[in-house]
Amino acid sequence: MRKVLSGICLLVMSMLSGYAQTQTPTPTSFTKEEQEVVNLSKDKWQWMADKNVDKLATLFDDKAKFVHMSGTWKKDEELEIIKSGTIWYKKATIHDTAMEMSGKTAIVWNRITLESEVRGSDAKVEFTVTEVYQKEGKNWKMLALTFSSVRDTHVIKH
Repeated sequence: MRKVLSGICLLVMSMLSGYAQTQTPTPTSFTKEEQEVVNLSKDKWQWMADKNVDKLATLFDDKAKFVHMSGTWKKDEELEIIKSGTIWYKKATIHDTAMEMSGKTAIVWNRITLESEVRGSDAKVEFTVTEVYQKEGKNWKMLALTFSSVRDTHVIKH
């Protein structure tokens, strides 16, 4: 009886293990233009960490909106928050990236762990960040950035 129960448990565990493995996101290959936007998104996190408001001012569209856990604001306020250090985006570890393009519009979803300092207090939070970009001439402009708090097990469907 024990052997039968052990065998059943082993079978169920191996089936669950196989199922879990199929749920793990696979790396996505991007076209050259998609990769350009993904790289720009990644660079943006470094510019935010470095408080490089000059590069961010060029990236952010004048009508861009930023949705945070504590509110929504526009470009000038986001740049001032970064410059002053009210929110210091110290490090964004990107765990997964998905993106879609439609004409001159690109949407990027990054699942990140964000290490930051918010009004003097350290924070480490899991987010899925949605970024919307639009191509203007040869350059991409960010139109929107939205933080969605998620669990560390959150998966972006590709």
